Amino acid sequence: MYNKDLTEKEAEVFRLIRRIVIQEGRPPSIREIMKHMGYLSPRAASYILERLESKGFLNRPGRGQIQLCNENPGSESHAETLSVPLVGTVTCGTPVFASENIECSIPVSTTITRPPYQYFFLRASGDSMNLRGIEDRNLVLIRKQSSAENGEMVVALIDEEATIKELHRADNAIILKPRSSNKNHQPIILNKEFIVLGVVQAVFDYDD
Repeated sequence: MYNKDLTEKEAEVFRLIRRIVIQEGRPPSIREIMKHMGYLSPRAASYILERLESKGFLNRPGRGQIQLCNENPGSESHAETLSVPLVGTVTCGTPVFASENIECSIPVSTTITRPPYQYFFLRASGDSMNLRGIEDRNLVLIRKQSSAENGEMVVALIDEEATIKELHRADNAIILKPRSSNKNHQPIILNKEFIVLGVVQAVFDYDD
């Protein structure tokens, strides 16, 4: 539910921005907003963005930049949710948690995100874990931690690149196994010098 202070058009533009940011990792252009809303002037689209910024739903730190803020500022409905940052796509390098690298924040029920743990979202890319329910472009909720049990799905950092795989320990090695219907994906065998960034908690097929 959106803040009651939003007009119908403001809420529609906010949904458009959020959908494109979550699905594509970028904000919509003024032209895209104009086309979606049926506006003939870029000023009309800019005015809606100004209103959303003034009400605390987004920031515009620079030309063409849009950062989403809390989905529903000041709403009591957020008392039982945790705002979880979406920090990028899992196959595009190390997730960086600085505020300037957060694409948006998504409220998640505290029945899923349990304090005091910290969480983040990644956007999945590829089909290496589709037999464990992670499809291309799904949102994957990760609990931040540096260790994991055998068989858990982890976000592992290997040579500055993050990947989601199933963790297994052998006597002198770590095996990160894909779980895919695509047989081209092969296990990754490592020594113990690697980094666990977190453990998969839930997977969401985002469709707004």
